[in-house]
Amino acid sequence: MSRPSPARRLRRAAAVAAVLAGLFAVPPPTTAAPAANAATTPVPGDPLTGSGAVNRTELTAGHLTGGSAEDTVPDNAFALPAQAAPPTHSFEGALTLNGLSTAGGFRALKDPNGYADTAATRHLPPIDIALVQNGSHLVPAKRGLQYTGNQAWNLAVGPGRAWNEDGDGRRTRASLPFALVERNANCVHNGTLTFLFDDTSVSEVRYQITTETCAYFQFDMWGQVSADYRPGPVDGAEALRDAYASEVKDRLPTKPISALATDYPDSGVDVTKFGSGITPSALSTFGFHFGGVHYVGNCRTRQGEYPFCGQLLLPSYSTAKSAFAGTAMLRLAQRYGPAVAQEKLSDRIPEAAGNPAWNDVTLDHTLDMATGNYVSPGYEIDEAGRIMAEFFAAESYADRMRPALSFPRKARPGSKWVYHTSDTFLATRAMNNYLREKAGSDADIFDMLRDDVLEPVGVGPDSLVSSRTDNSPGGAPFGGYGMFWTQDSVAKFAKFLNNDHGTVNGEQILDPALLAATMQRDPDARGMTTTGIKPMKYQNGFWGKEFTSADNPAYTSPFSVPFMSGYGGITVAMMPNGATYYYFSDNNEFSWNAAVAEANKLAPMPSAAATAR
Repeated sequence: MSRPSPARRLRRAAAVAAVLAGLFAVPPPTTAAPAANAATTPVPGDPLTGSGAVNRTELTAGHLTGGSAEDTVPDNAFALPAQAAPPTHSFEGALTLNGLSTAGGFRALKDPNGYADTAATRHLPPIDIALVQNGSHLVPAKRGLQYTGNQAWNLAVGPGRAWNEDGDGRRTRASLPFALVERNANCVHNGTLTFLFDDTSVSEVRYQITTETCAYFQFDMWGQVSADYRPGPVDGAEALRDAYASEVKDRLPTKPISALATDYPDSGVDVTKFGSGITPSALSTFGFHFGGVHYVGNCRTRQGEYPFCGQLLLPSYSTAKSAFAGTAMLRLAQRYGPAVAQEKLSDRIPEAAGNPAWNDVTLDHTLDMATGNYVSPGYEIDEAGRIMAEFFAAESYADRMRPALSFPRKARPGSKWVYHTSDTFLATRAMNNYLREKAGSDADIFDMLRDDVLEPVGVGPDSLVSSRTDNSPGGAPFGGYGMFWTQDSVAKFAKFLNNDHGTVNGEQILDPALLAATMQRDPDARGMTTTGIKPMKYQNGFWGKEFTSADNPAYTSPFSVPFMSGYGGITVAMMPNGATYYYFSDNNEFSWNAAVAEANKLAPMPSAAATAR
């Protein structure tokens, strides 16, 4: 699992404070917002049916037109209330928040590295976003990670809601989820903002951050600032509205986790075991996919429940080693043949050419963490060492490549497992250059994954962007971390691997033989044996954990569970009975055996031999 970069990384980046020109640009404003197009595909769940009679005590119209933010408030003040009435105004144009560099309050809760000592860390980055509206849904024109040029933070804004309340007079109320993403890293801090608007103007904007998935930096942030609304057409507005309606319609059927016991009353399943073993305050969210239904947990914050649980942005951390790097190799193998796994890094990465330590290292070795190049063979000692600290702190491509290639040769490639996130970076670069030879000089390995795998699988727009070097959309993708999930996206991706066996609508997307091995379904190709207290298997960026009767007497035959794992406490476990359990947390707790036991009550796990057949 990738480790956090040192605090000096932010200080060293102090010179890079200018906002990237034109990143959030929208067309010039007109005098009034356009009316909603009646031909737009409605979003499922609309129209709202409330009366507007909302008993509101927090963030009232008075608060938003002349109040101040003294501290955080209950997060339900930002949520769509039960009696929300349909919106009378339709937002289309640009929203700009003013004075962010000096506004608001900040309270550090966990900060051993002193990140909050940097002034930019205690405030929001520039926010200038284009929005369109479909019924009661507000849709950002840009989804997923956006590079701001800010010293500390990049940004993501998710779809929100618009509605009317009697106490707001003739204005419509809006609420949007957003997330701050640590620059050059993968920590995500989730917040919400709200405001009132009519056809030409907005109130002040109230915002707060009360939750995160970040093991080493946790804080509350809040404020209220003036804002500008520039009404006007947004490019592709109708397509954005229709795409969001389709996105909502195509999400997996969802029920609360409590419904699992109701749906399977004779199983004896104990739903309290899902999410157990994780400190409640550190648990961002969890879910369980089984029998075609996505059973979801809540999204707890320090101020109650997050108002947009389904839009909570979650960091991949090292689940990207599986979902990006490993899966990209499986896709390349399906497109161009399985021999791609034997490509030598020295043939595909110019910086590695002529380096004896990398001459005989293949893509397969590198994705398996078996390059033979390391300092210490101990469990993740190198990952927490000096070379990897330099790698994580580096922002530019060249400064990352240098430490990635600096590990000395200690063993024959393919003979020893030693975990390095830098190895996945190298593998990703080698695949990128291989793809360029096959598909053209403009090809990009993450774009291939997005176009060939993620989008066909139905992964949402929030998960279709990867962090890159040089803090730029033109940089090299991280590979080993830097992706993002929502509840629906991670469940769909796991379903694609675990239930659909790498197919979409009957078309085989991933190489079936290599996928079977990766998913621990080939007894002759289990992967590398890891170090650690309880050794496991590791192959193509995926882990494999064996369960026997020693773990639970109910397991009459041994079986293996492939899983994706991420720094801080992230697991996506894909069981051989077709169930998937995931959780995102940030207290370095990796506890999911109980979920496997409960899943076994719903359908007994097939043996390893049966899975192979």
